Amino acid sequence: MVGNQRYVKVYTLKDEQQWVILDTGYISSTYEEGAQAMFLLVRSKSDDSLILESKINPDMYYEKDGTLIFWFEAENRGTAIHFQDTAICHKVWKAICQVHSKVPCVETIHDIMDESEAKEGDDSPKTSELLDLPNCELDKLGEIVDLVTLSLTSPMDKELLALLLEREDYIQKLLQLFHTCENLEYTEGLYHLHEIIKGILFLDNTSLFEILFSDECIMDVVGCLEYDPALAQPKRHREFLTQNAHFREVIPITDSEIRQKIHQTYRVQYIHDILLPIPSKFQDNILPNLTSFIFFNKVELVNMLQEDDEYLAEVFAQMRDETTDDDKRRDLVFFLKEFCVFSHLLRSESRCALFTTLTELGILPALKIVMGMDDLQIRLAATDILGDLVKYTPFIVQRFMMDEAQQSEDGKLFTNLIIEKMICDTDSELGGAVHLMRLLRALLDPDNMLPTHRKCKRSEFLNFFYRHCIHNFTAPLLSATSEDICEEDNIVGSDKNNKNCFNNYQTAELLALILELLTFCVQRHTYYIKTYILRKDLLRRVLILLNSKHTFLVLCALRFMRRMIGLKDELCNFYIIEGNLFKPVVNALLDNGTHYNMLNSAIIELFEFIREENITSLVAHIVEEFYETLESIEYVQTFKGLKIKYEEQKYRNNQLWKNLYPVQYSKIFCRGASVLKHKEEKSFKENIEEGTAGMSSSESDFQDHCDKSVETEKAKENEDKADLPPKTSLGGSEFTSFHSASDASGAGNPNDSSMVNLVDYSDDNKEDKEGDPPPRKKLHVAPKVLRENP
Repeated sequence: MVGNQRYVKVYTLKDEQQWVILDTGYISSTYEEGAQAMFLLVRSKSDDSLILESKINPDMYYEKDGTLIFWFEAENRGTAIHFQDTAICHKVWKAICQVHSKVPCVETIHDIMDESEAKEGDDSPKTSELLDLPNCELDKLGEIVDLVTLSLTSPMDKELLALLLEREDYIQKLLQLFHTCENLEYTEGLYHLHEIIKGILFLDNTSLFEILFSDECIMDVVGCLEYDPALAQPKRHREFLTQNAHFREVIPITDSEIRQKIHQTYRVQYIHDILLPIPSKFQDNILPNLTSFIFFNKVELVNMLQEDDEYLAEVFAQMRDETTDDDKRRDLVFFLKEFCVFSHLLRSESRCALFTTLTELGILPALKIVMGMDDLQIRLAATDILGDLVKYTPFIVQRFMMDEAQQSEDGKLFTNLIIEKMICDTDSELGGAVHLMRLLRALLDPDNMLPTHRKCKRSEFLNFFYRHCIHNFTAPLLSATSEDICEEDNIVGSDKNNKNCFNNYQTAELLALILELLTFCVQRHTYYIKTYILRKDLLRRVLILLNSKHTFLVLCALRFMRRMIGLKDELCNFYIIEGNLFKPVVNALLDNGTHYNMLNSAIIELFEFIREENITSLVAHIVEEFYETLESIEYVQTFKGLKIKYEEQKYRNNQLWKNLYPVQYSKIFCRGASVLKHKEEKSFKENIEEGTAGMSSSESDFQDHCDKSVETEKAKENEDKADLPPKTSLGGSEFTSFHSASDASGAGNPNDSSMVNLVDYSDDNKEDKEGDPPPRKKLHVAPKVLRENP
């Protein structure tokens, strides 16, 4: 039975440039006498069928990456084998190298497979004991190629070879042979040196990089890499680096170390990008140490320039100088952009410190000048630099813009300049406008404002923006919608002469960008934008955009309204109801018909949100104004649901009044009647006690007088009932205005005994018990009789 270590996965490259697995099987090799060739065979794990039979072709290029070997038999026909066991992978790779005549002799082969099967007591010779570098001579170049190629298959051999190459200036001697081969036009030797130097690079050893990329060696390394055996003619990379790639010093660099570091970084990056092969799908990073070498070179370069304050200060000074010509300014901006790109490699703390230093040296006033230029390339580069500053140190940019509003004499603020360049972008795709809009959005994001920062509070920058800048930002929107306001019925006009004013695609794109930022403002700083919207009647203007033929602009307008309704602010809801602003939305839904598209979904979602959140005022408005129009839409239950919500709320209001009216009536009139009766009885008894002795009238006269008094009180009670004040509506509930009734009945007269308490406060009885004098009594029976009979 086949051991598990021999199982492999076979992949093939399809026409779509995608690697697809064929099958899993076990691998073996065989030599066929007739063909005089070595073949790789892979048989299926499931049914033992042959899934791969590939001849090892000495003219074909094979590549190994870890436990993966792959090759291309034609332009779009590739094969890859992924090994489960490293030792088997190495054994197969060794067989391929032997066919390619890349193994010097059997005695120097370090067979990992044999080593894995050896016993612990095996005293066979180790690689470190057998491996040795041949003399650096022309006739030994072939052996050196084989040795370097074989060493790449083992991590241990790679480390050992790197140690040997560091000794006795071996790399320098190889590069001297390169000059000899070029002088003698020894092509085979040049091909060998190409393989050797490339193999040394693939050792990916930092110590060797220091030698290879030194000033003395790097151009010779590039020269060796020009003579690729796979090319009919060698490339002229050295000519490009020395003659075409000019190093332009926008400001003369006096520090030789900085200049040398710039040259080295550029050339190593060139070697990495141009001369070395592009990693395959299976190779994420074949030279991690080389990538790190470039990375740390850039970091060191940024730190060196940052420490040279005079150099950077001179750069910003020349950018601000009015006498600097455009070509010079372009070079300065491009240098600064590349410098900022390198700064992305720094850690967060170091990067913030760098941009803080750049701000202190005057980068923002310099950027303001170059962003006002007509040159598109300069403006785009300056925008990229400003984007980095806003991304990493937004509060510093905000502080500069606010201070500018107090110090600027001409009134040309940096923020308004950004808005102007966004609005006036001439690019058909509005690439620059999109970039500037995102930059403004980052500046207006409250998360990018430090609330505890001693120099910049959130409210300060928002106050600044809504006072000095918002009108410039919304100017295109207000201008485009200024002639479409229907004054007659106070709604958005849909049949005006300018119905097609939004059909220009570029204008529609710009308005969409403005709406995107305004929608963000509604979400993140509601108070400021809400005040502006109501003052400028902005939502009404936005809904005019529903007339546009561009669906994306219509959707932006709907999203803006949806965000406004999402605030659930009754002032905004009142504004929407009074302006009848749902009418254009309903018209847009009806015009769309039964099409199931994004426009339909956006409108339905808006109404569905109102239903789910039960925004009572909007529900009532929609049902009362538009339900007859919308009830025919039955493919969703949204509008029927709104009607149900409306009826439920109406029922609750009615029930509330039914429960409220008897309670209030009982408290007022029933309590009033009992108090009146109690006072009458008490007064009657007192009158009898005080005036019985002097009463001259007969019993019948007294009874008649009492009957008349009672009839008078009953008549007054009936009049009070008839004069009950009307019901008043407030917030969907009905109540009775008792206060006005009491005022009408002369409640201010302290001698009027008909005044009764409107609310049964529990403290009233408490005050009586504490000794407060009772209200002045008024006799309800025959006061004239009592006066006449003292």
